[in-house]
This record gives sequence, structure tokens and C-alpha cells, in this order.
Amino acid sequence: MQTIPIKNIGEGSTISGLVDRFHRQYTYLRLSITDVCNFKCTYCLPDGYQPPAHKQTFLTLPEIQRLAVAFAELGTEKIRLTGGEPTLRKDFLEIAHTISQTAGIRKVALTTNGYRLLKDVAHWQQAGITDINVSVDSLDSRQFQLITGEDKLQSILKGIDRAFEIGYQKIKVNAVLMKQYTASELDKFLAWIKDKPIQMRFIELMQTGEMDHFFHAQHLSGQSVMERLLREGWQLQNRALSDGPAKVLRHPDYLGEIGLIMPYEKNFCQSCNRLRVSATGKLHLCLFGEEGIELRDLLTEEASVYQLQARLKAALQGKREHHYLHVGDSGVRNNLASIGG
Repeated sequence: MQTIPIKNIGEGSTISGLVDRFHRQYTYLRLSITDVCNFKCTYCLPDGYQPPAHKQTFLTLPEIQRLAVAFAELGTEKIRLTGGEPTLRKDFLEIAHTISQTAGIRKVALTTNGYRLLKDVAHWQQAGITDINVSVDSLDSRQFQLITGEDKLQSILKGIDRAFEIGYQKIKVNAVLMKQYTASELDKFLAWIKDKPIQMRFIELMQTGEMDHFFHAQHLSGQSVMERLLREGWQLQNRALSDGPAKVLRHPDYLGEIGLIMPYEKNFCQSCNRLRVSATGKLHLCLFGEEGIELRDLLTEEASVYQLQARLKAALQGKREHHYLHVGDSGVRNNLASIGG
């Protein structure tokens, strides 16, 4: 596994914007603002959130503001707030508002488990959240509770309807592909989005250090779902610059869309446009990669934004061409909650 010598990062770079040595441009930041999650999803945190033995502090609002400015000045147009569960932070609305007011940021997206969606979605909208992704791994209340540990499906579905009522034009809904659950529910998901402007995104289960057995028992290929949809008249769409990695399909008879995220597919990393910063201020060049590059020392009042930008640009020159999931190497990632998926 490739590692990056952190001590050597931070020297000046002549490269303009966030571009790596494979000429990929990075316009999208996934920013985790907490590791804490209140769900116990079988594929992520089956035993629930376990606080680390050593005390850690998450990025503060001023640190997040400086980070957003630095990324925006380097061409970042979209920042997605992730967790853990980001809405558990007491200052979540202030964080969203601050980022939405950052010059150059056009989209402030949120990935949430939907626990507070029905109650708080109007506040999220007022704070500047432009796009919402909600995790719904089953449309059966009993199965949903088995997967997540929470009996919250009906509240979440009402929250999605509420989001449409207050003006959101499209909601993205994430479901992890699992043999035991998703395979038998595909028809139910398709019926659900027939008359709703939902992009139903099926995410291939990814192997992580703590989940080897679960992965081998539950992995379901996204390609098999793709082939079925193409046979049934769904059509693949072109990808926009700031879009994530989903392959989007549309059907003339459906208001909703399907998105397939297939990290094991050949050339998956070729169009990568996203970087990640953890809740404790480390830059991660890949979801499945190195330990992370420290940024927090450059997020203080005394630090220069130019130093921070130089470190970001220099770090990108160490980004690998692709991950090694296809050969069973998930890097150092034990689970996905610590880096926002």
C-alpha cells in the first residue's frame, strides 16, 4: 500500500487548482463533521458507535470556515457534509450556513440517516442545504429495523415527502446492495420512485477490515442490476462535472432515476473528482487509501490560507491512479463511518 510522507507535504506547488498527476480535477469535497452515529447499520457499525480510547475533538466552526474558503478558492464548487451522522452536531445549522455563504460554493449537500429529517428539513433548507441524500436500505419497516437497529422507516419516508413539500426538486436515496435484502426489494424500490423525483442510488457493498465475513456473505454485484435495468428500457445518462461516481439511468415511464455506484467496476477511479476531509481535520485522497494528511495545524487563525492550499495541491500529486479493492486491499479503512463514506 502506498503511503505519503506527510512531513514533505506543504511546499509550494506551481499547479493551479486541485489537479492530480493523472489530470483529474477536484471540484467536490466530502467533509465529515463528526464520527458519531446513532444507527447500528449491519454493514458499517453493527455494534454501534464506539468512542475512541483517546479523546478527540472535531473541527470547530472557524476551522471549517477556513477549510471551505481554501477549497473554494481552488475551484471546489460542492461541499457535502457527512458523518457519522452530521445532524447530531449541535452547531450543524451554523456549519451549513457558514459553508453556504462561502464565495464559490454552489452546492451544500447533506448525507443523513434521516433520523431528524421530518422534524428539521425546513431548518436545513433555511441554513443553505441545497441537496439531500438519505439512507434507506429497505422499504419494509421490519427489515429496515434489522439493518439499522432503529424503527424509523415511516418517519424517514414522511420526511422525504416533507422535503418535496417545502421545495426540494429531487432527493437522492441511498441503499447498500445486499443479497439478503435488496435483491428481493428491487421491484418495490422501482415502484416507489415511479411517480416521485427520487434518484434511488444502489451502492455496491465494499469490503473493509472489520467486515470481511459480512462482505462475502452479502456482496451483490451492481453490474447485475445494471444489466436488468438496461433490458427493461432504462438509459444511461451523461455525467456532470460536480456529480459523484454514480452511473445514472432514466426511463421514460418513471419520474425517478436510478443511480448505481460500483467501485469494483473497471476504470471506476478514472473520473474521480472528490476529496475527503475527516472530522478531525485529515485530508484523505481516497476512501480506501492512506492514513490521512494532517491539515489542522494550518486551520488556525495564525496560519496562512496559501500554506494550506499549497499542502492540498502538493498532497494531490501523491494520489494513486486507482484503489485496490478489486484485489481485496481496502487500505487502512476498518469501517466507513470514520470518513463519511
